[in-house]
Amino acid sequence: MKKLLILGSRGMVGSALVRAADHLGYSGVLQPSSRDLDLTSQAATHDYLTEHRPDEVIVAAAMVGGIHANSTYPADFMYKNLMIATNAIEGSYQAGVRRLIFLGSTCIYPKFAEQPIKEESLLTSALEATNEAYAIAKISGLKMCEFYRRQYGVCYHSAMPTNLYGQGDNYHPQNSHVLPALIRRFHEAKRDGLPEVAIWGTGKPLREFLHADDAAAGILHLLQLESPPDWVNLGCGIDISIGDLARLVMKTIGYEGELTFDASKPDGTPRKLTDISKITATGWAPRIAIEEGVSMAYQSFLNEQAEGNLRE
Repeated sequence: MKKLLILGSRGMVGSALVRAADHLGYSGVLQPSSRDLDLTSQAATHDYLTEHRPDEVIVAAAMVGGIHANSTYPADFMYKNLMIATNAIEGSYQAGVRRLIFLGSTCIYPKFAEQPIKEESLLTSALEATNEAYAIAKISGLKMCEFYRRQYGVCYHSAMPTNLYGQGDNYHPQNSHVLPALIRRFHEAKRDGLPEVAIWGTGKPLREFLHADDAAAGILHLLQLESPPDWVNLGCGIDISIGDLARLVMKTIGYEGELTFDASKPDGTPRKLTDISKITATGWAPRIAIEEGVSMAYQSFLNEQAEGNLRE
Protein backbone atom coordinates (compact mmCIF):
# COMPACT_ATOMS: atom_id res chain seq x y z
CA MET A 1 0.00 0.00 0.00
CA LYS A 2 1.21 3.49 -0.84
CA LYS A 3 2.36 5.83 1.92
CA LEU A 4 -0.24 8.60 2.39
CA LEU A 5 0.42 11.94 4.11
CA ILE A 6 -2.59 13.94 5.29
CA LEU A 7 -1.72 17.54 6.13
CA GLY A 8 -4.33 19.04 8.43
CA SER A 9 -5.25 15.64 9.86
CA ARG A 10 -6.57 17.08 13.13
CA GLY A 11 -9.18 19.25 11.44
CA MET A 12 -12.69 18.19 10.54
CA VAL A 13 -11.86 17.19 6.96
CA GLY A 14 -8.47 15.78 7.86
CA SER A 15 -9.85 13.54 10.60
CA ALA A 16 -12.59 12.35 8.23
CA LEU A 17 -9.86 11.53 5.70
CA VAL A 18 -7.95 9.52 8.31
CA ARG A 19 -11.10 7.48 9.07
CA ALA A 20 -11.84 6.97 5.38
CA ALA A 21 -8.25 5.99 4.58
CA ASP A 22 -8.31 3.43 7.38
CA HIS A 23 -11.55 2.02 5.96
CA LEU A 24 -9.92 1.68 2.54
CA GLY A 25 -7.02 -0.27 4.00
CA TYR A 26 -4.27 2.36 4.16
CA SER A 27 -1.82 1.52 6.92
CA GLY A 28 0.54 3.85 8.72
CA VAL A 29 -1.02 7.06 7.39
CA LEU A 30 1.24 10.03 8.15
CA GLN A 31 -0.82 12.56 10.08
CA PRO A 32 1.34 15.21 11.75
CA SER A 33 -0.43 17.74 13.94
CA SER A 34 0.25 21.47 13.79
CA ARG A 35 2.39 20.99 16.91
CA ASP A 36 4.49 18.43 15.05
CA LEU A 37 4.79 20.41 11.83
CA ASP A 38 4.42 24.14 11.18
CA LEU A 39 3.26 24.30 7.57
CA THR A 40 3.87 28.04 7.43
CA SER A 41 7.59 27.27 7.80
CA GLN A 42 9.20 26.39 4.48
CA ALA A 43 12.21 24.71 6.12
CA ALA A 44 10.12 22.59 8.48
CA THR A 45 7.69 21.51 5.75
CA HIS A 46 10.37 20.66 3.20
CA ASP A 47 12.42 18.77 5.82
CA TYR A 48 9.41 16.71 6.88
CA LEU A 49 8.55 15.77 3.29
CA THR A 50 12.16 14.89 2.47
CA GLU A 51 12.47 12.74 5.59
CA HIS A 52 9.22 10.80 5.17
CA ARG A 53 8.92 10.78 1.35
CA PRO A 54 5.22 9.92 1.03
CA ASP A 55 3.80 8.55 -2.21
CA GLU A 56 0.61 10.61 -1.95
CA VAL A 57 -0.18 13.89 -0.21
CA ILE A 58 -3.52 15.47 0.65
CA VAL A 59 -3.29 19.15 1.62
CA ALA A 60 -6.30 19.58 3.90
CA ALA A 61 -4.63 22.08 6.23
CA ALA A 62 -5.91 25.65 6.20
CA MET A 63 -6.83 28.62 8.33
CA VAL A 64 -10.60 28.73 8.04
CA GLY A 65 -13.54 30.70 9.43
CA GLY A 66 -16.84 32.36 8.68
CA ILE A 67 -17.73 35.85 7.45
CA HIS A 68 -16.74 37.52 10.74
CA ALA A 69 -13.33 35.85 10.92
CA ASN A 70 -12.55 36.44 7.24
CA SER A 71 -13.52 40.10 7.49
CA THR A 72 -11.58 40.66 10.72
CA TYR A 73 -8.33 38.84 9.90
CA PRO A 74 -7.82 39.08 6.11
CA ALA A 75 -4.03 39.42 6.34
CA ASP A 76 -3.78 36.29 8.48
CA PHE A 77 -6.04 34.33 6.12
CA MET A 78 -4.01 35.41 3.11
CA TYR A 79 -0.54 34.84 4.56
CA LYS A 80 -1.10 31.56 6.37
CA ASN A 81 -3.03 29.90 3.55
CA LEU A 82 -0.54 31.04 0.93
CA MET A 83 2.35 29.67 2.98
CA ILE A 84 0.63 26.34 3.56
CA ALA A 85 -0.07 25.95 -0.16
CA THR A 86 3.34 26.96 -1.45
CA ASN A 87 5.33 25.04 1.18
CA ALA A 88 3.30 21.84 0.79
CA ILE A 89 3.26 21.84 -3.02
CA GLU A 90 6.88 22.82 -3.66
CA GLY A 91 8.06 20.66 -0.77
CA SER A 92 6.21 17.66 -2.18
CA TYR A 93 7.73 18.18 -5.59
CA GLN A 94 11.23 18.49 -4.13
CA ALA A 95 10.67 15.26 -2.16
CA GLY A 96 9.67 13.35 -5.28
CA VAL A 97 5.95 13.10 -4.54
CA ARG A 98 4.09 12.23 -7.75
CA ARG A 99 0.49 12.48 -6.49
CA LEU A 100 -1.02 15.38 -4.53
CA ILE A 101 -4.52 16.71 -3.94
CA PHE A 102 -4.91 20.29 -2.76
CA LEU A 103 -8.18 21.21 -1.07
CA GLY A 104 -9.59 24.61 -1.87
CA SER A 105 -13.12 25.89 -1.40
CA THR A 106 -16.03 26.95 -3.57
CA CYS A 107 -15.48 30.51 -2.28
CA ILE A 108 -12.78 30.74 -4.97
CA TYR A 109 -15.53 31.39 -7.53
CA PRO A 110 -16.87 34.83 -8.49
CA LYS A 111 -19.52 36.37 -6.26
CA PHE A 112 -22.07 36.47 -9.06
CA ALA A 113 -21.04 33.31 -10.90
CA GLU A 114 -23.77 31.67 -12.92
CA GLN A 115 -25.56 29.04 -10.85
CA PRO A 116 -24.92 26.17 -10.43
CA ILE A 117 -21.24 27.06 -10.52
CA LYS A 118 -19.12 25.24 -13.07
CA GLU A 119 -15.38 24.83 -12.69
CA GLU A 120 -14.90 26.98 -15.81
CA SER A 121 -16.28 30.08 -14.04
CA LEU A 122 -13.04 30.48 -12.08
CA LEU A 123 -11.49 33.96 -12.49
CA THR A 124 -14.24 35.22 -14.79
CA SER A 125 -15.32 38.09 -12.49
CA ALA A 126 -14.89 39.63 -9.02
CA LEU A 127 -14.79 37.61 -5.81
CA GLU A 128 -16.97 38.04 -2.74
CA ALA A 129 -15.27 40.82 -0.75
CA THR A 130 -15.80 39.25 2.68
CA ASN A 131 -13.58 36.24 1.91
CA GLU A 132 -11.38 37.61 -0.87
CA ALA A 133 -8.10 37.05 1.00
CA TYR A 134 -8.84 33.38 1.69
CA ALA A 135 -10.10 32.84 -1.86
CA ILE A 136 -7.00 34.33 -3.48
CA ALA A 137 -4.75 32.11 -1.37
CA LYS A 138 -6.75 29.03 -2.36
CA ILE A 139 -6.78 30.01 -6.04
CA SER A 140 -3.00 30.32 -5.85
CA GLY A 141 -2.71 26.77 -4.54
CA LEU A 142 -5.03 25.45 -7.23
CA LYS A 143 -3.05 27.17 -9.96
CA MET A 144 0.24 25.94 -8.53
CA CYS A 145 -1.03 22.38 -8.84
CA GLU A 146 -2.17 23.01 -12.41
CA PHE A 147 1.15 24.51 -13.43
CA TYR A 148 3.33 21.94 -11.65
CA ARG A 149 1.35 19.24 -13.43
CA ARG A 150 1.81 21.01 -16.76
CA GLN A 151 5.52 21.78 -16.35
CA TYR A 152 6.79 18.78 -14.36
CA GLY A 153 4.36 16.01 -15.28
CA VAL A 154 3.36 15.26 -11.68
CA CYS A 155 -0.30 14.47 -10.96
CA TYR A 156 -1.08 17.43 -8.71
CA HIS A 157 -4.74 18.42 -8.76
CA SER A 158 -7.40 20.08 -6.61
CA ALA A 159 -10.85 19.57 -5.13
CA MET A 160 -13.11 22.47 -4.27
CA PRO A 161 -15.40 21.42 -1.39
CA THR A 162 -18.55 23.35 -0.69
CA ASN A 163 -19.52 24.25 2.90
CA LEU A 164 -18.49 21.28 5.03
CA TYR A 165 -19.75 20.17 8.41
CA GLY A 166 -19.70 17.15 10.69
CA GLN A 167 -17.64 15.41 13.36
CA GLY A 168 -14.77 17.56 14.61
CA ASP A 169 -16.16 20.88 13.36
CA ASN A 170 -15.09 24.18 14.92
CA TYR A 171 -17.70 25.73 17.24
CA HIS A 172 -15.97 29.00 18.11
CA PRO A 173 -18.63 31.55 19.20
CA GLN A 174 -17.49 34.21 16.71
CA ASN A 175 -15.22 32.58 14.13
CA SER A 176 -17.02 29.38 13.16
CA HIS A 177 -18.88 28.68 9.92
CA VAL A 178 -22.63 29.08 9.69
CA LEU A 179 -23.80 25.54 10.45
CA PRO A 180 -21.69 24.88 13.57
CA ALA A 181 -22.45 28.43 14.70
CA LEU A 182 -26.18 27.71 14.44
CA ILE A 183 -25.84 24.40 16.28
CA ARG A 184 -24.01 26.03 19.16
CA ARG A 185 -26.31 29.05 19.38
CA PHE A 186 -29.56 27.06 19.37
CA HIS A 187 -28.14 24.48 21.78
CA GLU A 188 -27.15 27.21 24.25
CA ALA A 189 -30.42 29.08 23.75
CA LYS A 190 -32.35 25.90 24.61
CA ARG A 191 -30.08 25.19 27.58
CA ASP A 192 -30.41 28.73 28.95
CA GLY A 193 -34.12 29.12 28.18
CA LEU A 194 -33.61 32.12 25.89
CA PRO A 195 -36.78 33.37 24.22
CA GLU A 196 -35.13 34.42 20.95
CA VAL A 197 -32.16 33.72 18.69
CA ALA A 198 -31.13 36.38 16.15
CA ILE A 199 -28.87 35.40 13.27
CA TRP A 200 -26.89 37.54 10.85
CA GLY A 201 -28.44 38.69 7.57
CA THR A 202 -31.83 38.21 6.01
CA GLY A 203 -31.83 34.42 5.95
CA LYS A 204 -32.36 34.48 2.18
CA PRO A 205 -28.91 33.48 0.87
CA LEU A 206 -28.72 29.95 -0.47
CA ARG A 207 -25.89 27.64 0.54
CA GLU A 208 -24.84 24.08 -0.23
CA PHE A 209 -23.60 21.78 2.54
CA LEU A 210 -21.63 18.55 2.33
CA HIS A 211 -20.95 16.24 5.26
CA ALA A 212 -17.23 15.80 5.98
CA ASP A 213 -17.50 12.02 5.63
CA ASP A 214 -18.90 12.43 2.11
CA ALA A 215 -16.12 14.90 1.32
CA ALA A 216 -13.45 12.47 2.52
CA ALA A 217 -14.90 9.68 0.39
CA GLY A 218 -14.88 11.99 -2.64
CA ILE A 219 -11.28 13.09 -2.09
CA LEU A 220 -9.98 9.53 -1.76
CA HIS A 221 -12.03 8.59 -4.82
CA LEU A 222 -10.22 11.30 -6.79
CA LEU A 223 -6.91 10.00 -5.51
CA GLN A 224 -7.61 6.66 -7.18
CA LEU A 225 -8.32 8.14 -10.62
CA GLU A 226 -5.55 7.72 -13.18
CA SER A 227 -6.17 11.05 -14.89
CA PRO A 228 -8.29 13.36 -12.70
CA PRO A 229 -9.39 16.88 -13.73
CA ASP A 230 -7.07 19.73 -12.71
CA TRP A 231 -9.76 20.86 -10.31
CA VAL A 232 -13.22 19.61 -9.55
CA ASN A 233 -16.16 20.75 -7.44
CA LEU A 234 -16.99 18.63 -4.43
CA GLY A 235 -20.53 19.16 -3.23
CA CYS A 236 -24.00 17.65 -3.04
CA GLY A 237 -25.63 19.67 -5.83
CA ILE A 238 -28.53 20.84 -3.61
CA ASP A 239 -28.80 24.13 -1.71
CA ILE A 240 -30.85 25.43 1.21
CA SER A 241 -31.57 28.96 2.44
CA ILE A 242 -29.88 30.09 5.65
CA GLY A 243 -33.34 30.64 7.11
CA ASP A 244 -34.47 27.10 6.34
CA LEU A 245 -31.17 25.75 7.63
CA ALA A 246 -31.71 27.61 10.90
CA ARG A 247 -35.20 26.17 11.17
CA LEU A 248 -33.83 22.67 10.53
CA VAL A 249 -31.24 23.13 13.30
CA MET A 250 -33.96 24.46 15.63
CA LYS A 251 -36.10 21.40 14.95
CA THR A 252 -33.17 18.99 15.37
CA ILE A 253 -32.16 20.52 18.71
CA GLY A 254 -35.70 21.04 19.93
CA TYR A 255 -35.44 24.80 20.53
CA GLU A 256 -38.93 26.30 20.80
CA GLY A 257 -38.12 30.02 21.02
CA GLU A 258 -38.33 32.63 18.26
CA LEU A 259 -35.96 32.94 15.31
CA THR A 260 -35.20 36.48 14.09
CA PHE A 261 -32.90 37.90 11.42
CA ASP A 262 -30.58 40.91 11.78
CA ALA A 263 -30.76 42.41 8.28
CA SER A 264 -28.19 45.08 9.21
CA LYS A 265 -25.50 42.40 9.04
CA PRO A 266 -24.05 41.21 5.70
CA ASP A 267 -25.47 38.25 3.83
CA GLY A 268 -22.37 37.49 1.79
CA THR A 269 -22.80 35.83 -1.60
CA PRO A 270 -26.52 35.56 -2.47
CA ARG A 271 -26.29 32.00 -3.75
CA LYS A 272 -23.53 29.42 -4.00
CA LEU A 273 -24.45 26.09 -5.54
CA THR A 274 -21.92 23.93 -7.36
CA ASP A 275 -22.30 21.94 -10.52
CA ILE A 276 -20.99 18.51 -9.49
CA SER A 277 -21.47 16.81 -12.85
CA LYS A 278 -17.71 16.58 -13.44
CA ILE A 279 -17.03 14.50 -10.32
CA THR A 280 -20.22 12.44 -10.52
CA ALA A 281 -19.19 11.47 -14.05
CA THR A 282 -16.17 9.74 -12.49
CA GLY A 283 -18.41 7.51 -10.37
CA TRP A 284 -18.71 9.35 -7.04
CA ALA A 285 -21.89 10.71 -5.42
CA PRO A 286 -22.69 12.03 -1.91
CA ARG A 287 -24.73 9.79 0.41
CA ILE A 288 -25.67 11.89 3.46
CA ALA A 289 -28.74 14.16 3.10
CA ILE A 290 -28.77 17.46 5.01
CA GLU A 291 -31.47 16.31 7.49
CA GLU A 292 -29.49 13.23 8.46
CA GLY A 293 -26.23 15.17 8.40
CA VAL A 294 -27.45 17.89 10.80
CA SER A 295 -28.68 15.22 13.20
CA MET A 296 -25.29 13.47 13.01
CA ALA A 297 -23.46 16.79 13.49
CA TYR A 298 -25.51 17.70 16.57
CA GLN A 299 -24.84 14.30 18.13
CA SER A 300 -21.11 14.79 17.43
CA PHE A 301 -21.32 18.23 19.07
CA LEU A 302 -22.91 16.72 22.19
CA ASN A 303 -20.35 13.90 22.32
CA GLU A 304 -17.37 16.22 21.87
CA GLN A 305 -18.70 18.65 24.46
CA ALA A 306 -19.25 15.84 26.98
CA GLU A 307 -15.75 14.49 26.35
CA GLY A 308 -14.19 17.93 26.73
CA ASN A 309 -12.65 18.01 23.24
CA LEU A 310 -15.01 20.43 21.48
CA ARG A 311 -13.04 22.54 18.99
CA GLU A 312 -13.58 26.25 19.55
